[in-house]
Amino acid sequence: MFDKILIANRGEIACRVIRTARKLGIRTVAVFSEADADAQHARLADEAYPIGGPRPQDSYLRGDAIIEAAKKSGAQAIHPGYGFLSENADFADAAEAAGIVFIGPKAASMRKMGSKAGAKELMLAAGVPVVPGYTGEDQSAATLQREADRIGYPLMIKAAHGGGGKGMRIVRNAGEFLPNLESCQREAKGAFGRDRVLLERYVEQPRHIEIQVFGDAHGNAIHLHERECSAQRRYQKVLEESPSPFLTPEMRSAMGAAAVLAARAIDYVNAGTVEFIVAPDGGFYFMEINTRLQVEHPVTELVTGLDLVEWQLRVAAGDALPLRQEDIAQHGHAIEVRLYAEDPEAGFLPGSGKLKQLRLPAPSANVRIDSGVIEGDTVTIFYDPMIAKLIVWDEDRPSALARLREALAQCRIEGPKSNVEFLERLARHPAIVGGRIDTGYLDRHLDEFMPAQQAETELLLAAATAKLLMQEAERREQALASGDPDSPWAIADGWRLGHAGGRTLAFLHRGQRLEVVGHGSGGEYRLEHAGGRVEVSGARLTDGALSVRFDGQGWRFQVASGVDTLDVHDGARRLRLEPVAQYRYEPVGAGRGEDRLVAPMPGRVVLAKAGVGDTVVEGQELLVMEAMKMELALKSPRDGVIAELRAAAGDFVEADAVLVVLEP
Repeated sequence: MFDKILIANRGEIACRVIRTARKLGIRTVAVFSEADADAQHARLADEAYPIGGPRPQDSYLRGDAIIEAAKKSGAQAIHPGYGFLSENADFADAAEAAGIVFIGPKAASMRKMGSKAGAKELMLAAGVPVVPGYTGEDQSAATLQREADRIGYPLMIKAAHGGGGKGMRIVRNAGEFLPNLESCQREAKGAFGRDRVLLERYVEQPRHIEIQVFGDAHGNAIHLHERECSAQRRYQKVLEESPSPFLTPEMRSAMGAAAVLAARAIDYVNAGTVEFIVAPDGGFYFMEINTRLQVEHPVTELVTGLDLVEWQLRVAAGDALPLRQEDIAQHGHAIEVRLYAEDPEAGFLPGSGKLKQLRLPAPSANVRIDSGVIEGDTVTIFYDPMIAKLIVWDEDRPSALARLREALAQCRIEGPKSNVEFLERLARHPAIVGGRIDTGYLDRHLDEFMPAQQAETELLLAAATAKLLMQEAERREQALASGDPDSPWAIADGWRLGHAGGRTLAFLHRGQRLEVVGHGSGGEYRLEHAGGRVEVSGARLTDGALSVRFDGQGWRFQVASGVDTLDVHDGARRLRLEPVAQYRYEPVGAGRGEDRLVAPMPGRVVLAKAGVGDTVVEGQELLVMEAMKMELALKSPRDGVIAELRAAAGDFVEADAVLVVLEP
């Protein structure tokens, strides 16, 4: 076994690898960019080396700098994690040439899978089922159009060297093909450096089911059963689970055997994932092999009881696989979701900023948290905005879903916007509960998963009641610290000379101001809101739990107060409010920006679709930005004529920078 390894990655996966290495007594070396000097992975490792600027191409994609750090530190092996250089065959070769073990498959295996087109041809020859399509070298638009017409519609255009949902388009008729082809090629060129595409017949309402495989240098290859990843948004996985609620024992056996066949076809060593698309009738077809550890590997670990990173290290050190196929069993049910700094209501726009508050459920036998940040850290614009992975386990699927809902209810993220409320609605949706979701369901029914637009009455009343109790507790503490703790002026009941006894509470909810007037004290109140009146009795706030009666009916809520926000949760619904002063100055015309198009976040302009003097219409795409590995289309706010274009392709811009100005 190795004495010291370098981890060529960052964030939660680097922290995850460090955890297993430490368990095995292996010293760890981290690398970090200028943006990650204070990151958790750099702090947790035994040693850490700077490797360049904040952009990935200046640091985590610099194989030469990483290998130099490995040499300098005396690391015997490099674990690439996922993303960055994890599937880069040239990097694997360079590490081996430097006398350093690459903890992953051989470069030759990666090259066979590096091209989706070549991989499909190889799998077809090996007898693994594949979807009909075109993988040819001729990439002329005319040939691709002709092949698309031959395959039939709907079909999918895929970047041949892509991954992570980038460079993929669904085309439903011949007239849509060329515009989608051009868009896909441009995205593929920008993301992967090559614009070759492949075409394949699109299976309607498919499931995405993948098989974890492992091989060693002694000729052994096995699978560790499946993970279902059908809950996706724009080809990005949202929820992963094992076992799949769709597979029968016969299907599971057949897919496992096909996955092992695929691994053997490329002499696969170490951890890999064979991804299949599964039709409603149970037919399954090879998609690709991910030649690395997957983000969702914890669900396999929880149902098999195995540490996949430990297996990776042992296999890379030359050991044989520790178990045979017949020794691998599934027990219970595991589900993973990813907590992101993103705004679901703004098209899942990635976010950035300081985590003012980060509250996650405590780890237990049923709950696992894999994270690379802690409260006070900053989610940077340069990398994936993942905050944490939340993984739950229980004896069966209904129990695991209940664990997931309970764990999500305990999550509280203040700072950048997050997808927690979206995930809560996902975990309760009938398509998830019934195990009926397919890869396109979220995109077809996204509105069903969006948070409620209006503040629900019981939650708002609970927030107001909690705020009144908090004010009274604060006033009591102030009185105790004063020279006259029994003064009637210390009672926070709203009574003042010449005024009726009432306290006006003001909150912001999604930009809308809400006011509640409270009369009374000590947990006995009359609340007035929007012309209605509610009698509150027996209100008690203890350790974040509010028990209360509204007009005689009992309720219980969880309440959490942050730096700038107040969260209320009834076990199924969440309400986040921003308490504000009763009187707040708002300048006339605030929010008007109809003449300007601004950058929604920091990023790079990749394409300008209009110029100064052009006449445009409301909703017309004017610019395309790239930020956090996403392309964002920026559209005209109204009809008009462009007076100024303040950014060009290639420019880096800050959030809220004015990019386009329309004539008045």
